[in-house]
Amino acid sequence: MNVLFFQGITESFGSAIHALSTAHLTDGVIKRSKRMMLDTLGVGLLGTRTSVFNKVLQYSQSFTSEDRSTVWGKSNLVLPPCLAAFVNGVAVHSMDFDDTWHPATHPSGAVLPALLALAESLPRQPSGLDLLLAFNVGIEVQGRLLRFSREAYNIPERFHPPSVVGVMGSAAASAKLLGLSPTQCLHALAIAASSAGAPLANAATQTKPLHIGNATRRGLEAAQLAQMGLEGNPTILDMDSGLGVYYKDYHPSAMEDSTSSEFKWILESQDVAFKRIPAHLAMHWVVDAAMAARAKLENRVGKFDLDQIKKVTLRVPPSKYIDCPFPSTEHQARHSFQFNACSALLDNKVTVSSYGDDDRNRPALRELLAKVKVETPEGNEPSFDKMYCEAEVETEQGQRFWARCNTFYGHWRKPLSQEDLVQKFRAHASSVLSTEGVDGLIDIVANIEQEKNSSLLGLYLRMTSSQIEQLYRPRKNADCIF
Repeated sequence: MNVLFFQGITESFGSAIHALSTAHLTDGVIKRSKRMMLDTLGVGLLGTRTSVFNKVLQYSQSFTSEDRSTVWGKSNLVLPPCLAAFVNGVAVHSMDFDDTWHPATHPSGAVLPALLALAESLPRQPSGLDLLLAFNVGIEVQGRLLRFSREAYNIPERFHPPSVVGVMGSAAASAKLLGLSPTQCLHALAIAASSAGAPLANAATQTKPLHIGNATRRGLEAAQLAQMGLEGNPTILDMDSGLGVYYKDYHPSAMEDSTSSEFKWILESQDVAFKRIPAHLAMHWVVDAAMAARAKLENRVGKFDLDQIKKVTLRVPPSKYIDCPFPSTEHQARHSFQFNACSALLDNKVTVSSYGDDDRNRPALRELLAKVKVETPEGNEPSFDKMYCEAEVETEQGQRFWARCNTFYGHWRKPLSQEDLVQKFRAHASSVLSTEGVDGLIDIVANIEQEKNSSLLGLYLRMTSSQIEQLYRPRKNADCIF
């Protein structure tokens, strides 16, 4: 008599997290995940220069531990692993500059800081390939959980997705790096679920970056607690009262066994978006549309003259938390269709400095903001995969200049080139590290699967120029190895 064994959904995740091996990594997944890692390190290093990072760093320095992990970009600062993960995670999201996936979340920032902090604290340093596998396990779990709900495919309305799926991804990745058993992996997810969730009301505030910091920290702690024998509900993913509390239409499904021919990495078929400006992803559409409308105006009348502008109309998808007519802080500005469109119209560009006090408080910008009208046309879906943005500029003479952006450069349908991705990393990392440090990180990430010791990443993230020069091992064409 054949006995059928039905595995629960949470149990299937625990088994898959444990069973996945480096042999399962495909060339496509390796290439994409290395791009994600490099971009995350770059925006994280840039984020160490922000006010919100300095506040959480000051708070975290009051804690001590025998285990010490790197604070990115700080040669003389180390923290307990969970707090290093926390502050580095905050740095990654401090400017809303980190990668974005579909369904909507920021996948890398919730995972990489936890793994790098954990790797430094382990008695046996994991290899670069081990780190790469754990990173992809954390990304994969997030992608699986997001597909339990159709609601998740849209721009969020109630909670910030990384605070829910991000902590689960961090727990899964950390459990993998720790080598936990299937049962321990299951309980890591269950423990992490009790640290999930953050209201969207804290978007556009200094607290939003803490959503990523908390996700990466609490996921790491969940895996460590599971390793010590702490248990949670073994059916946390199966239940509407488990992870299902976050979704109106929760329909979970089991994760395929890694030995099954049906197993495929989600990252293989769904790439991420890399941002060119430090703002909410939807802003990239409206910036490109505004700049295209300005170009048409300049081609006709010769220059953009604020005094000649009667009205600016933006046609965007409905989303209340990124409709901010007169932002008063940099964080509100990063979540404002109006601000980003007007900055693009005035300056023909949007940069890191666009969100600073000087640029944000310009009288010319405030004057242009007062001329903006926002419309939400029927059929413009609030989905990063289906949305569009239009910008129309009307002059006092009655001329109208219109442009539409369906896909911005950096979106998964129009990927950032490797050259531009590396250039973005260099620009950000060089604001904190020496040239040798920047080159060293590019070199290591490009060849991470060949590195015997993943802790080299931590060394390059904190070492002084003279120390780096002693370790620096340049490889030819390092920028092009990904």
